[in-house]
Amino acid sequence: MIRAHVLICGGTGCTSSGSAALRAKLAEELKLKNLEDEIKIVQTGCFGLCALGPIMIVYPEGTFYSRVTVDDIPEIVEEHLLKGRIVERLVYNEAAASASKEDEAVASSLSQTQFYKKQKRVALRNCGVINPEVIDEYIAMDGYFALAKVLKEMTPDDVINTILASGLRGRGGGGFPTGKKWQLAKNLVQDGGKKYVVCNADEGDPGAFMDRSVLEGDPHAVLEAMAIAGYAIGADEGWIYVRAEYPIAVKRLNIAIAQAREYGLLGQNIFGTGFNFDIHIRLGAGAFVCGEETALLTSIEGKRGEPRVRPPFPAVKGLWGRPTVVNNVETYANIAQIILKGPEWFSSMGTEKSKGTKVFALGGKIKNTGLVEVPMGTTLREIIEDIGGGMPNGKKCKAAQTGGPSGGCIPASKIDVPIDYDNLIAIGSMMGSGGLIVMDEDTCMVDLAKFFLEFTVDESCGKCAPCRIGTVRMLEILNKITDGRGEMEDLDKLEELANYVKSASLCGLGQTAPNPVLSTLRYFRDEYIAHIVDKKCPAGVCKKLLQYHVDPDKCIGCKVCLKNCPANAISVNAAGEVKEGKKLPYVVIDPSKCVKCGACMDKCKFGAISKK
Repeated sequence: MIRAHVLICGGTGCTSSGSAALRAKLAEELKLKNLEDEIKIVQTGCFGLCALGPIMIVYPEGTFYSRVTVDDIPEIVEEHLLKGRIVERLVYNEAAASASKEDEAVASSLSQTQFYKKQKRVALRNCGVINPEVIDEYIAMDGYFALAKVLKEMTPDDVINTILASGLRGRGGGGFPTGKKWQLAKNLVQDGGKKYVVCNADEGDPGAFMDRSVLEGDPHAVLEAMAIAGYAIGADEGWIYVRAEYPIAVKRLNIAIAQAREYGLLGQNIFGTGFNFDIHIRLGAGAFVCGEETALLTSIEGKRGEPRVRPPFPAVKGLWGRPTVVNNVETYANIAQIILKGPEWFSSMGTEKSKGTKVFALGGKIKNTGLVEVPMGTTLREIIEDIGGGMPNGKKCKAAQTGGPSGGCIPASKIDVPIDYDNLIAIGSMMGSGGLIVMDEDTCMVDLAKFFLEFTVDESCGKCAPCRIGTVRMLEILNKITDGRGEMEDLDKLEELANYVKSASLCGLGQTAPNPVLSTLRYFRDEYIAHIVDKKCPAGVCKKLLQYHVDPDKCIGCKVCLKNCPANAISVNAAGEVKEGKKLPYVVIDPSKCVKCGACMDKCKFGAISKK
């Protein structure tokens, strides 16, 4: 008889930290203690708090163990699983440990921790809860009940009206109303009647892993939603375009599709209603531009992934020229819950024009990196300070980047702006797919803009001149500024060029590529001016503008820096002067020879060398 369940994260983050080895060691220890029939090991998807992985949760107590190592497993088995004593040194939340001592229920303690307290998990509801490779566990969480309801009790128009009433907008970045897209495809009648449902799982933003985590932790939610969309628009075939760089997600999708077919939930005559729907997977080769829906469709067709001119939009003329609904993973992950709980439930969350919740991949200079899901309208401050735990090392928040290479940089002065589609656009950023990178005072905003522009230049498909040429010219100006060769007129040229690229590019990649540049020019223009006029990088990041200095009062003359300088730029001061209280003459750095590698500063144990 099973008396306890041990949930171990099997998402990419914890897997890279060794969670597979934890599972193997736990199984071995349970067998040694003759507990294999009493304790069940459950591999789950991402719990969200990636900064503390590998993560393990023991139920029914709900004890949350973090940063677990293989060496910790014997102690957990001996103390907790055999003797019922929590291993307090591994518990993430101290309140959970103390509650267990008092024999209080701590199963809900996880939701009361600072990281989870303000979250509302809808798209992530099953991630970290079920084994994504076992369809029965998904069904036990009301999985495929929404599909049954749709096929047995609702017409296609009923389904579309429900999605419309919920206010769900596409979570892939554009924010187009999902119900309207489905309605357009449903109402379009062409000869032959063939239509398609497509899932965009080509998540290419640096630092973004929202869709990957849903596919790894709850793949059936996407399959069920695609079948519902197929019924609503009159399609019998679906395609999931997923990055080949997501091997765990691809594996679990293949397992889920095979299980759904075996259970009769995909394929012919689903639930005996005469509705047929099946799903195929197409692997992407890593081209960022294929996240744009028309380029994605072109790639599925086996052609070079390049965007098409719109209109016509995919809902009118999409995959192989047929009406096609394209939504991303997170959008689909909301569908079944809207059908089961009603549109009013979903629309009760969020803001007037942005309903429901949004998943963010929280990263950068933040204590609690990971996956978070919050109601629309939550402020950046709540995400950064309350959920993210604030900035490490006593640093101050300088800015936040939303939307990846397509988004903008939001200054700390706007940290109390409620996050929704319209508010982010108003302050020069965008929702994007959900990447949220936090920056502290040590970040150079000019260098950051250059980083994102380098990415888009590299990822441009080259089909249209504004993106192919314009972004390269913008990057040249940024390189000139960070190299110390910039002129004030470069800022006007940069802004003019950015607006041209934004307005004239063919697809979303080029149209949004200038956003990081325009937003940093808008909010951090003083940093650009410092690079140009003062020839200094205020954050001390841009290498060619740095100067390393030796503080004579701190230098003891040990010459460790001199011995480690690869450019022979360090020498004893010309006069051989010895500072009071020191035994050896201090050293100096020749800026004309210095290659700014930073080796001297790294090797100095006395803090005598600094960069400015």
